[in-house]
Amino acid sequence: MASAAPPLRAIALLGLLMLLWGTNWSIFRIALDEIPLWTFRSVTIVCAATLLFAVALARGERMAVPRHLWGPLLIASLMNLTIWNVATAVAVMHIPSGHAAMLAYTMPLWTALLSSLFLGVRFSARMGVALALGAASVALLMGPNFAIYAGAPIGMLAGLGAGLAWAIGTIVVKRTDWSDMGLTFTAWQVALSAPPILLGAVLFDGGGIPDASWLAWGTTIYIGLVPMAIGTATWFAIVGLLPMQAAALSSVAVPMVAMASGILVHREPLGPVQIAAIACAVAALWLALMPARAAKPA
Repeated sequence: MASAAPPLRAIALLGLLMLLWGTNWSIFRIALDEIPLWTFRSVTIVCAATLLFAVALARGERMAVPRHLWGPLLIASLMNLTIWNVATAVAVMHIPSGHAAMLAYTMPLWTALLSSLFLGVRFSARMGVALALGAASVALLMGPNFAIYAGAPIGMLAGLGAGLAWAIGTIVVKRTDWSDMGLTFTAWQVALSAPPILLGAVLFDGGGIPDASWLAWGTTIYIGLVPMAIGTATWFAIVGLLPMQAAALSSVAVPMVAMASGILVHREPLGPVQIAAIACAVAALWLALMPARAAKPA
């Protein structure tokens, strides 16, 4: 039997996510060149949480979280927002943005490994090929850059750690019944990540307001309101619409846009290896998201 086609809404949301998150990577450095990491993340999280709660209230959603959901919500927030936001910012500070994006977007591979080891998930041959192509895409980009990673191991480990944390968070989100929390679910995840990051800003950045340019502050606020708030809400909508592995693999599209924007903004390299990586990622997405053709009757 042919697999069902993904909802058109999921495809549209994926296109939006590619644009919001993909272009986000190349502008990180504009803010981080002038604003300390913890302060930068504190501002983006406060902006995102404020917007998400405001929209949820305007939609008439309940703000209360059912008691039995607090545990999964705290874990999801820690993995999807706290660790992810700090680790990705550290990665971008040490290695090119396109490379940082590819390391962080090893998430589908971590998801597959964790699901197989701990949840007993078995994959179809088609999904197995899709995962292999996704792995090949990452490997192609990582292979020629080991000299960069060797010179900046913190950047490499931070990027991979972000992908692992995101995978754990995605599994928690997918396997929990959130009782139709709607946008409030995303708002609470962002808000719960604020205290540890705000504490980090006080401990490591001094808690003051840095003397940064309007461009740096504008970029920071934009990242909080658009890629973080709208992009995160878009991602969790995709996770709710697609099977776990298909949702995870859909994220492979984002670093392709990140790579393209890195080439345009920072003049990062584009050659045969990068083109092959893009081709593998596109093929992986096609296999994961597009339905197989039904066999013709004899």
